[in-house]
Amino acid sequence: MNDFGAQDVDGFEARDVDVVVIGAGQAGLSGAYHLRRAGLEPDRDFVVLDHAPRPGGAWQFRWPSLTYGKVHGMHALPGMELTGADPARPSSEVIGEYFADYEDTFGLRVHRPVEVSAVREGEGGRLRVETSEGVYATRALINATGTWDRPFWPRYPGQETFRGRQLHTANYPGPEEFAGQRVVVVGGGASGTQHLMEIAPYAAATTWVTRRPPVFREGPFTEEWGRAAVAMVEERVRQGLPPRSVVSVTGLPLNDAIRAARASGVLDRRPMFDRITPDGVAWDDGRVVAADVILWATGFRPVIDHLAPLRLRAPGGGIQLEGTRAVKDPRVHLVGYGPSASTIGANRAGRAAVREIKALLGAAVEVA
Repeated sequence: MNDFGAQDVDGFEARDVDVVVIGAGQAGLSGAYHLRRAGLEPDRDFVVLDHAPRPGGAWQFRWPSLTYGKVHGMHALPGMELTGADPARPSSEVIGEYFADYEDTFGLRVHRPVEVSAVREGEGGRLRVETSEGVYATRALINATGTWDRPFWPRYPGQETFRGRQLHTANYPGPEEFAGQRVVVVGGGASGTQHLMEIAPYAAATTWVTRRPPVFREGPFTEEWGRAAVAMVEERVRQGLPPRSVVSVTGLPLNDAIRAARASGVLDRRPMFDRITPDGVAWDDGRVVAADVILWATGFRPVIDHLAPLRLRAPGGGIQLEGTRAVKDPRVHLVGYGPSASTIGANRAGRAAVREIKALLGAAVEVA
């Protein structure tokens, strides 16, 4: 539905809505669900915009070998469980279908593919959201753009001289493509360890390097431990610092597969190399490793450049939040950012954001 209204001061037709939700991953769909529960109607009172070609959020882009059974900590969307999924199917298919069913079940009417180029101050106290399908003038914004579209590529001396292939988790094709090759995997998170364990049976050799020694966590991941990890990330965004992922705080779960990979030497970690050579990587102490591929499992950064015109960044480099609300602009809520980047955190953040937005809009409606 694209019934935009009268032209605004810049000559673009603008459509008035109460809320714009940017992003239809876990956080965006959670926000949209709670907007509906609070009495707002999609395509009348709020719109959900998503740049991806189909439902599934970032999950639709995951590599085929990441089956649903390997997914760690996928929490159901509010109001609808994911049941009966085949653990052997690719997670991109399972979760993509689940998100599609969710959108249909609750009539969320996601607009896609829609690119949001900028959010800036508009007329009459509204935010002006500039998109590929037109301009929205909104009273509030839920930004749920996640991180997948902004992979982090570290820079090291000699990187441009490497004669092999460099790729990131964001475009990891699966393990078969590395058959017979010497692969250096960079990164101490869950993606790095998963890549190594998958690639090792195919590759001629694998080498694991990380900036810090990896932390393997024994025992179950308790609710208390989870709350403490989220609180540490939350404190960073409260101070206006760039968020760290919750996973970076919790460490890596020490399961049977990890134990076997450590025992076999696949997860034998080396410290970060100092430079990249045409034929591999090197350390200042004289050690070298020959490589055909460097795989950067180095994480992602928040996709928030479209918010730059609002000047929300704090001196520390991040967007300072109180809960989900941007301290510098109470109309703007960030969900799936920092402490709400986990799937369960995204659900809770969507609910919290809608509660504050309803208060901002002046409607005392309880969020179910």
